[in-house]
Parts: sequence; C-alpha cells; structure tokens
Amino acid sequence: MENSKSNTVVPNNGKEGPIRCIFFCEFHPTAGPIISCQVPANYISKELFDSISVYIITKAELQKSTITVTLKDHKILGFPVRIDDKKYARNAFHFNLCFACDSNARTVQYESVVTKFSDYLMSMEMDNNFLSDGKASIKLTPILTQVMEQLNKTGECALTDGPTATHLKVCQIRLDPPSVMDHQVPLFIKALPEQQWDLTTQQVTPYIDGFNHVARIAALSDVENNLVKACVQNLVYYGVVALVPLFQYGNVYCTTPKLKLLAQDMLLQKKCLEYVSKSKRQLPTLRDVFRMYAAMTRGTTIRDLCVRFNPPILRIDERKLVQFGILEQIIRRVHKYPVILSEQSDLQKSLSGASCLDELCCSIGVTAQQMEDQLERDHNVVMLWK
Repeated sequence: MENSKSNTVVPNNGKEGPIRCIFFCEFHPTAGPIISCQVPANYISKELFDSISVYIITKAELQKSTITVTLKDHKILGFPVRIDDKKYARNAFHFNLCFACDSNARTVQYESVVTKFSDYLMSMEMDNNFLSDGKASIKLTPILTQVMEQLNKTGECALTDGPTATHLKVCQIRLDPPSVMDHQVPLFIKALPEQQWDLTTQQVTPYIDGFNHVARIAALSDVENNLVKACVQNLVYYGVVALVPLFQYGNVYCTTPKLKLLAQDMLLQKKCLEYVSKSKRQLPTLRDVFRMYAAMTRGTTIRDLCVRFNPPILRIDERKLVQFGILEQIIRRVHKYPVILSEQSDLQKSLSGASCLDELCCSIGVTAQQMEDQLERDHNVVMLWK
C-alpha cells in the first residue's frame, strides 16, 4: 500500500491505462465496511473487498490522503474521508470513493481527480445527506457511470448536480526531461503557444532554428549558458521543442528499422516530402528521398551523400532531410568517441571515450574539423564509432 499527503513520485515503469471501475464504499454502523455502489456492477467482489477493506476504510492517520493498494489483478486508488457529526451513528460517517485500474497501470494522474471528486461528494453529503440517506446506490450509479465514461474518453467531466458545479480533469504527469548539453540542438516541433513567456524564453527562442546548438544560442542571445539550458529543458518538457544532434557535413548517420515505415505509411510519406523539400512549389519524389536515407551507412558522411546524389537537383534540402529522419527515428547519428591509449596527450582528461566529438568541440571551442585534424596527428588516440 502507498500513501501520499502532498509530494507525488512518478514511477518510471507502468503505462497510463483506463479506469476499469469506480466504486463507493462506506462504513456501515452494523455491517462494517461495504461497497454501496460500483460501476460496472460486481467488478470488485465482496471477498476481494473484505480482504482489503482495512486499507480502504482506514484509521484517522490516513484519512484525507490518497491511498493506493496494488493487488495481483487490480490497482485501487482512493481518498478516505470521515465526516464528524452527532447525527450519524457512532458520531461519524466514513466513506471512500475509489478508482480501480489494471495492476500494472500508472494511477498518479488520477490522484487529483479522486481527491476533487471526493470533496464534491462530501459537500453534497454535508448539504443534504446525499450519501447517508440509504439511497446512495440509486443516486450514485448514473454519476459514477458518467464520470468513468467521460474520463476514459476525453479525460474531462463536468458534475453539475448539487450546490456547486465541479470540473474533473485528468492531469498528464510528465517525467522530467533529461539534462540539456551544450552541443545539443533544439528544434521546434510545434508552434510556441501564445502566452506571456518569461524574459529569458523571449530572448532565446528567436535563435532556435534547428541548427544552432545550445552554446551558440547562449552566445547569440547574450544569455548565461545555464539559463539557456533551463529554458530549453522547459520547452522540451512541454513538448514544444525536441533535441537533435548538431548538423555537420562530416556527420555519419545510419538507418533504423523504422525506415520501412516510410515505404508503407502514406501520411508519413506526405509529411516527409513536404518537410524535406527545397521548394514548396515542387516536391521531391519519394524514390529519391528513400534512396538518400537508404544510403546512410557507417563510414558514409553527409558530404559523401551530397556528392553522390546532388540533393538540390533532386529538390531535397539535405539538412531538413537529416532533421526529419532524426525526429521520426528513421535514422540515428553515429557519433565519434576519441579514446587515448596512453597518457601523453594534452587532451588526456577528456579522451576517455565517455564524450563524443560534438561535446568535446563545444567545450573546447573548436570546429569538428580542427579537432579531428589535431587528433589524427596524435597516434595515441583512436576513434570509436557508435
């Protein structure tokens, strides 16, 4: 069983899944913990509920906090509530509104919904004994049905019965994006939302063109490097920007198994041709684009491909071709990792094989060609490709 009062830790495993059942349970003064209403009916058996009821109708220490119980076939999320009043038997009314999902599904995105839904029911109960008048099953069934159907379908639901209206919405919980490196290149994958962005974002975004790396953006925008990284990381978090490798004509790429999708998916084909075209008036042919992707192999640079195919004649923008391939995972960058074999080079501390050539060039402030020329003269250095 898991309990959280405020801070939520997002698990790395498990996928978001639908709500399989919503049930309302309460503490009956004579029968003890019971399920008064559930949708669909009999999804949670009496035997199963009896075995976990101690975690559902809980002690005072765990009330008004989200409770997650993970079983073999189910994961149950609830928010136990206790209303103290002398009008109730035993001077209190205990209830819990629970969502049941698959046991391997993430439920953290439903925590705020369960909390808000429980608060809504509590206000209904305090207003007119909505839950404790013995007719909870009849009144709750259509509400639970509406909530489950709409949350599973659209992620939102509006409850208008009672003294106040309540809007339920499933909040998508994203994992923190990875750290942004100096040599990485941010690229807009959707339009920047029209809202009042902070000053740093306003200064940085004009220089995000899909080809300037983070260190260059910092220099062009006159913004401190770490602030640019934080800004780009924030844009990645919201799905506005993706990070791609630095484009250079000496780069080497290789295809992935997803290349076959380009030959099968007509929507992907249309999207690709429009993206990589040098002119919107006349698009390249799918055959030519596919041939260029298929020719991307280890040891073949973009410069080699340009000499071989002459992309402008084919109406292909080679830089956009690489961008699209990376974004759609049709190709991947093959990086060079310098490794020193002895301790005679001035770069020995950096040449451990952990940093790629792009990263070293950015940190030292030289071009890739200058770095390669220097390393080629050092016979103690070998280059690994991966």
